Amino acid sequence: MNLEELNSVSADKATHAFMQCCTASTWVKSMVAARPFSDGRALASQADTAWRGLVEADLLEAFEGHPQIGNVDTLRKKYANTKELASGEQSSVSQASELVLHDLAKGNADYLEKFGFIFIVCATGKSAEQMLTLLLERLPNDKITELVNAAEEQRKIFQLRLLKLI
Repeated sequence: MNLEELNSVSADKATHAFMQCCTASTWVKSMVAARPFSDGRALASQADTAWRGLVEADLLEAFEGHPQIGNVDTLRKKYANTKELASGEQSSVSQASELVLHDLAKGNADYLEKFGFIFIVCATGKSAEQMLTLLLERLPNDKITELVNAAEEQRKIFQLRLLKLI
């Protein structure tokens, strides 16, 4: 798909395309309604504007669209919805050692228990070891700080996916 197609497809097809980038339904509806976009910069800017207007429940809905870092079972299940644009984002995890995978699983469980949502990180270009380091660095934070951190990581993710989309 390119920008011209995104601008002209039906609302249903545009919804599907934007859901590949972010699963927050309020964000998706805003993006569909904002079409047409004059260029990629306008698309990226609108995406950020729509993101800034979301409330915690919207952020959590977006986070639920992601698999846990390093969890192969959730990778398969959750990427089913966003696989068109998300493929390869955690490819480095498949090359990680058993120890790193174990530590990621433990860190993810601790994070989920503490914050009530999964650890979100823009995994593109990061090794499993780097993601583990980031997880362990963020684990001591409070929930508000982590909502802000996770929201920023989600923003990076949808911006990358929007580029792939068009």
